[in-house]
Amino acid sequence: MLEVEVRPYRVFIGKRFSVSFQRAHRIPQSQQVHTPPTSLGALPVHRVADYGDRFPQGGKGRGGVFIPVSPQEALWLGFSGADWKPNAVKVGVAGIDAVSGKAWDARLHVDPQDYLVCPPQLALDGIHVGEGSVRQFVATPAEQASTVESEVAEHLLVMYLIVYAPKPGRFPEETPPNPSSGPDVVHLPANPHFTDSMGLGLGGTIAQQILPDPYGIDTWDPGNYGNLVVLLVDAEEYREVTGLEPPPPLDKVQAYTKYRLP
Repeated sequence: MLEVEVRPYRVFIGKRFSVSFQRAHRIPQSQQVHTPPTSLGALPVHRVADYGDRFPQGGKGRGGVFIPVSPQEALWLGFSGADWKPNAVKVGVAGIDAVSGKAWDARLHVDPQDYLVCPPQLALDGIHVGEGSVRQFVATPAEQASTVESEVAEHLLVMYLIVYAPKPGRFPEETPPNPSSGPDVVHLPANPHFTDSMGLGLGGTIAQQILPDPYGIDTWDPGNYGNLVVLLVDAEEYREVTGLEPPPPLDKVQAYTKYRLP
C-alpha cells in the first residue's frame, strides 16, 4: 500500500505523487468552451483524524482529509510526479468517475480510459463530459444542488482519489542520474456541527484532454495503491473545526492578483 502524507497545501500518496486543490475563478455556464483557469492559490488541507473530536459522531471514522471551499467557488486538481516513475490515478466524485464521466469503479479500465497517468497529466478541472472537454468543479450548497445543470450528476458530495503504483521492473526503483524532475502543475494559459452541507456541482465547460496512457494498462499494479477521501467544508464550519481563518474571498484574491500584490 502507498502511504498518505498530508502537508499544509498538498497531499502525497506514495513517495512521488502529490495532489493540491487549486482555487480558480468560476467559468460561466454557456455554450462556449473555455480555456482552463489559472490558479488563485492552493487550498489548505487537514486530516480529519486530527480534528475527530470536533466532528459529529462518525466524522472521525471517515478518515481522509478536508478542505475549505466557499459556495460557488471553483477549484481544480494539480498533480505532481516523477516522470521516471509515474503513477496511474483515478478521481471520483460521489459515484462518478471524473475521468470517464461513467459510474465509479475502483478498478482501471481502458474502454473508455477511466484513469489518468501522472506525469504527463498534471491537472484536472472537472468531470469529463465529451471529447476534449470537462465541466468545472464548483462548490455547491446541498440545498442548491438541484439547480446544477448536468447530464452526469446533480450533486457531488465528496471526492475520491486512488493512486496505483507501476508493477516492479517497469521503471527504475531509484532516481536515475540527472533525472528530468516531475514538475508541479503548469496550467493553461499561464467541527461539532459539521454536516454534508457542501458538495461539488458542475460549472461551465472547459477544454481539457485526458491524455492517453502511454504505457498501457498492464503497467499498473492493482495490488499496490493508496487512496484518499476528500471532504468539503464551508468557511463557518472550517472556523469551528480548526479554529483557523479560511482563505479570503476570491474577489479579494483576484484583486490582489490583478495588481500583483502578495
